Parts: sequence; C-alpha cells; structure tokens
Amino acid sequence: MTNPPGSDPLAGAGRPTLRMLAERTGLHMSTVSRALRREPASDPTAELVHRAAAELGYRPDPLAASLRSGKTGAIGMVAHSLTDIAQAMIYEEVDHYVVERGYDVLVASTRDDPGAQRKRVELLLSRRVDGLLIGDAHRDGDYVDWVASLGVPYVLVMRGAEGHPSVTCDDELAGRMVADHLVECGHTRVALLAGPDWSAASHGRAVGFRTRLAELGAPLDDDLVESGGLHAATGRAAMERLLARRRDFTGAFCASDFVAFGATSALAAAGLRLGDDVALVGFNDLQAATSLDLTSVRSPQEEMGRVAAEMLMGAIEGVPAVSRTLAPQLIVRGSTGGPAASALAADVAGAGA
Repeated sequence: MTNPPGSDPLAGAGRPTLRMLAERTGLHMSTVSRALRREPASDPTAELVHRAAAELGYRPDPLAASLRSGKTGAIGMVAHSLTDIAQAMIYEEVDHYVVERGYDVLVASTRDDPGAQRKRVELLLSRRVDGLLIGDAHRDGDYVDWVASLGVPYVLVMRGAEGHPSVTCDDELAGRMVADHLVECGHTRVALLAGPDWSAASHGRAVGFRTRLAELGAPLDDDLVESGGLHAATGRAAMERLLARRRDFTGAFCASDFVAFGATSALAAAGLRLGDDVALVGFNDLQAATSLDLTSVRSPQEEMGRVAAEMLMGAIEGVPAVSRTLAPQLIVRGSTGGPAASALAADVAGAGA
C-alpha cells in the first residue's frame, strides 16, 4: 500500500525509531544520537534533531542506548549536604556542564554520616551510573579507598584525600592569607573557630592559619581555638564558649561564613561591635557576606564544579584524572577594619575580584 501524495512516508510506521529520525533529518544515526543528548538552544544540529523528534513523537529508549554504548549517560554525585550553599553551587555547575553534554546527574546526600556514605554510593551504582563525584570525603581515607576499589571512574570535589583524584580549593593558602591580613590590620592576638578536623578543607584552613601566624611572630594560643561544625548555630556556640574564657583577642578566623554569622550574633549579644571590637573573617564569600560587610575568602565553587565534571567525563572516556588545586581570593570588607584593609581591598579589586 502506498501513501497518498504529499503525506509523510514515515507516518503510521509504528513506534518512531532512531533510524526513522535519521531518515527524517538526513543525518547519520550516530550524529542523531549525539545531537539528542545536547541542548538545542545554541546547537543548530541539535535543534534540527529535537524538532524532528517532536514531529515524529520520538522518545529515546535509555535501555537500548545503554546496551549499544555500554554507558547509561548518567553520573552520580554524593554530597555531604545540599542545604550547604557552597556544595549546592558546585552541584549547579556540575549539572549545567554535564547536561550540556547529554548526561544526567543523580544526587545523594549523606550528611557526613559514615554509615550512610557506602549505602548512597551503592544506591547510585545500582542505577548504573558511569562515574562518581564524591563531595563528602573524610581525611581518614577509608571511605574513598573503598570507592577507588569499586573500579568506577571517580573524582573528589571540594574535599580531597591523599592519593585520590580531586578538585579542591587551596585551603591551606587561604588560611595563610587570612593570617597575613589580620596581622597587617594590627591583630596579633587572634582566635580560630575551626571546622571539623576530619574534613580536609577545614583542616587545611586551620593548618595554614596556624602556621602563618607562627611565621609572623604571632602564634595562635591553643586556648583561643574552638572546633565544631560549619553552621551558624555552631559558630554562635563556639564564640560564646570563647568569650566565656577570654576577651583579650581582637580578631578571629571562622571556618565558614555561616560560622562567622553565628559568631557575629554572639559578639552582639556580648555588647561587642563587629570590626571595631573584634575583626572577623569568614570563608566561602556567600552572598549574605556582603550584607553583613564580612571579610571572607572566596572559594571558587563554580570553577570546582565545572573542572570536576570535566575531569570525570574525561575519566569515563579513559582519560586519567589528574588532581587540580584552585586558588582562593580574600575579599576585604568592613568586618576587619584596620589601616591595611582599604589598600588590600584595592589590590583585590585590581585582580578582578
């Protein structure tokens, strides 16, 4: 039976297939397959293929595609917390990067619970992801050693672990930069509100800060160190404990902006003025830091996400993953005051901060 003149020869031919879509567009099947995995907005070929797919009512068959390629077109990301703004920013960039290349991202959160970490990884692997981004590594290495033993491409992001491919901020350098700034502003008796030591990121910030203070002749007094979480509530509690013991410090480095927000609240409750009585420096340079006039270290979350995604996609294709360490920036605002602050702010602005 022939089709009426002017009718679509592919109409009524059953469920649309990739071959039919290739015939409709005049493209090779492999070209059509790749185009379907790309966003059409800025890609003429992808736009042509997506439009033809809509006209035919074609929907890709993920199982068939997986059987043909040996890949599912999805990666898994294990986050310590998606309520953590810094990690959420990393995830957003990862998602943007991989979706543009035809991949999907499946996300699992562990809340840094060692009991949940392996379960979440196993859950993602049960979905047959092609690779893993690990954002909840601990310094002891047991968890990431286990991930490495699975034989699946993986990259650590935000927190590194020795001997494993990672994309991180140079946290030790960040701590050194904060020490330099506080001492330049005249603060030689300073405190540290540290994050959890099992996090390589928090540990690096503390080590850099302590080491540089000693080099500058203003060693950190152990009695002026408080450790805890990275949230506002833990920051407030840490500053309250510190103030109950000592009030002779004039500056403090907080392991995160949220810790600094909580510490600011504790200072206000004690009748102390931010930037005048006590200088504070946070970490991550979140948007709220601007409103509080908080000096903060800007960690390159978006770049971390993009580079980690690129590295993992390469590893999935057989390209060895090589660790990258990205540079932080110190963004100076009113919370540190001092004669050196305005000059340093000008230097940072000149560097394109």
